[in-house]
Amino acid sequence: MPFKKLHSDIKEKLAFFEISIPTPFQSKSIPIIKSGANIYCTAPTGSGKTTTLILTTLQKLKCEEVGTAPRAIILVENRERAFVLFEEIIKYTRHTSLRVYACDDKFHIEVLTSEIFEGVDILIVTPKTMHKLLLSEGLNTTQLKIFNIDDAEFLAKSTAYADLMAITQSIHKCQYVTYSEKINPMLKRLESHFMQYSRKITV
Repeated sequence: MPFKKLHSDIKEKLAFFEISIPTPFQSKSIPIIKSGANIYCTAPTGSGKTTTLILTTLQKLKCEEVGTAPRAIILVENRERAFVLFEEIIKYTRHTSLRVYACDDKFHIEVLTSEIFEGVDILIVTPKTMHKLLLSEGLNTTQLKIFNIDDAEFLAKSTAYADLMAITQSIHKCQYVTYSEKINPMLKRLESHFMQYSRKITV
């Protein structure tokens, strides 16, 4: 069972939420994500992709704060999705020292930079805003361990895809995990860039 090999804080939270049996997607994906490989995760809505993203990110960070620079990035389509995901993650990080921050695209980049500078472990951000942060040298990516792309179909938009290409040029090394319902041609093209030697999990 994938849940049995997770951090004790995560197992405690799952027990609190009365989640004891992983979905088929979680059974297949969690062990491979934990291995550190780059992975395309594809499954229909309701398969447990969001929960998998949260659990594996917390596992990667060992449920504790370290330093000030983000160690996990979650790339999302828009600010609305950023705040929805933030609320979901906070349910699991409450009572831990992990610091989660969702960038609000409506804030000036200098405001976001100053808040991130205070110390963040998990950063939720859109491609456009992350690209701006990197251009303004307002984001340190040297400590990144895992880079998740949530509902990655939005990368079919050329501007989001271009921003992602620029972002990954600034990242030296980390694990990449994409979540989507299917692999469209745009996602397939990522194999030529930062998703080399990636595994594919499909249910």
